[in-house]
Amino acid sequence: MSIEITNESGVEVDETALHRMMRYALQELRVHEDAELAIVLVDEAAMEQLHVQWMDEPGPTDVLSFPMDELRPGTDDALTPAGLLGDIVLCPQVAQAQAESAGHSLMDECLLLTTHGLLHLLGFDHAEPDDEREMFGLQRDLLLGFALDERKR
Repeated sequence: MSIEITNESGVEVDETALHRMMRYALQELRVHEDAELAIVLVDEAAMEQLHVQWMDEPGPTDVLSFPMDELRPGTDDALTPAGLLGDIVLCPQVAQAQAESAGHSLMDECLLLTTHGLLHLLGFDHAEPDDEREMFGLQRDLLLGFALDERKR
């Protein structure tokens, strides 16, 4: 899997952990080995520009997803076809404030937000209650599975 991470935020983030999380999640979601994903970490000003441009909402946000080939999760019998998943844009400064409010580390928040962004790239949404339960349940399962996997490392 091609997972490219670019940090333009000015905040130090464990990019190798983000990479491992995405590799884990993509394997769990049965995404083809030749799929491509880009993660860009930006500062608040850049995130605010994207948030206004694409969502027509003021202020910076935590994460935005820009799907490319509209890929969906695969199954045990059929992997997702190879293609471009898209881009996840993450703002560590916003993530830091959320992490403090939630009582966990910046890295935990970045892992959560990146997983959330990946699920959006794969077509999940949380606009409706049933969809929200499905997406957030899968997000939780992926994060817990990754944490258990990391303990074995």
